Amino acid sequence: MRLVIWFIAISAVILLGWVLWGGSWEESFSLAGSVAWLERAGPWAWAAGIWLLAADLVLPVPGTVVMSALGYVYGLALGGLVAAAGSMTAGLCGYGVGRLVGERAARKLLGDRDFEKGRLLFARGGGWMIALSRSLPILPEAISCTAGLVRMPFGRFVASLACGSLPVGYLFAWIGAAGREAPGWALVFSLLVPAVLWLAARKVIQ
Repeated sequence: MRLVIWFIAISAVILLGWVLWGGSWEESFSLAGSVAWLERAGPWAWAAGIWLLAADLVLPVPGTVVMSALGYVYGLALGGLVAAAGSMTAGLCGYGVGRLVGERAARKLLGDRDFEKGRLLFARGGGWMIALSRSLPILPEAISCTAGLVRMPFGRFVASLACGSLPVGYLFAWIGAAGREAPGWALVFSLLVPAVLWLAARKVIQ
């Protein structure tokens, strides 16, 4: 029960940021606004894009729109690589935030029983949650923080994060490079491909 409360609390904090600042950021981080923001960074646009995607952990940044903007600025190959790197950076930051809470403190926060349940849940099914969440709002940050809190094995976390981040990064970079808004099928694609990749990867990674 405490694990559920933790997850809801983390999600609520992230959602509060969207409620408070999301409206004021909406125009700035439309596709056109994101492209303009990146272009102002000049030769450091790639770093600015990674920073924006990582900042999604605490700020209402529409990650898939920023990924599309990276595709528009850099094209599919480089834009997709930077977008995937930004998504992975965001996930690693979330995992790190969870790990900053020491295990003893995490056990007190969740209780020994929920801590062990959470550890077992993320050891078995956490990869699916991480891989499938990368294109969704709010959930990626909350899941990454929780994975770190319950000490999900780092190698398994990184592998599932890559399975989600790479196809999502390249998909939305392709959309941006083509100069279009995300079509309706993009969400299906951004869930299906990570699922297939993780299905293959989990057989190799223990």
